[in-house]
Amino acid sequence: MATPLRPVFARTVRGSGPGLLLAHGAGGGIEANYGPIMEGLAARHTVVGVDYPGAGATPRAEGPLDLDELADQLVAAADAEGLDTFAVSGYSLGGPVAIRLAARHPERVRSLVLSATFAHADTRTDLVASVWQQLFEGGRHAVLAAYLNLMTLSEPALNALTPAQVRAAADQLAAALPAGTGDQVDLVRRADVRGDLAGIAVPALVVVTAADPLVSPSLQRELAAALPAAEVAELPSGHLPFLERPQDWLALIDDFLARH
Repeated sequence: MATPLRPVFARTVRGSGPGLLLAHGAGGGIEANYGPIMEGLAARHTVVGVDYPGAGATPRAEGPLDLDELADQLVAAADAEGLDTFAVSGYSLGGPVAIRLAARHPERVRSLVLSATFAHADTRTDLVASVWQQLFEGGRHAVLAAYLNLMTLSEPALNALTPAQVRAAADQLAAALPAGTGDQVDLVRRADVRGDLAGIAVPALVVVTAADPLVSPSLQRELAAALPAAEVAELPSGHLPFLERPQDWLALIDDFLARH
């Protein structure tokens, strides 16, 4: 029997009940991406999430991030909390992490919830991520924050704000960018789990953020079409469902997990 991996990433644990693992997005974190719906998720589940290197309280990695390591560290956190089986929710970059986890540990995963995500970065997504990475690594964090407002909010959500409100939001975001943002966005550009999809037999919910400027809805639907047991739910949101439609997002996840 293989020696269990030692958990080294900072983890969040809430609630009680069946296990639910959370995988967050690039430049985010468990609290940033799941905080607005955490109470609802934890009402019926033992929720376990880890912050990737350079996010939350997890130190930045010395080398490039590895999808297998992120997946295995999430399983190590589940082991540390005594969870044998679990559902896995992956948001944005967390989608490929969740898919790789299901491919590497199929006996552990009951179901998948994949939101605002992709199996690989197409040319458009790679270009968006390239600009994101260059602005971060060049120290142009104020410009990056403005760019992310443009590339993550749906058109109605963005136009509901005044230019002054957008500038204030960008200032707040610029000050909160995780140290590992560049490393995580680099992984967005490299991640490719298309080869894992056909072998994943567990029920999956793909939440398509239908007004998403960052990860196009067509790329999200492409992922769903390649999963053998996927159902699709369309959410009228940009790339940040936890900001634009938190209660609707939670309701979709809750309903699916109650059935699987």
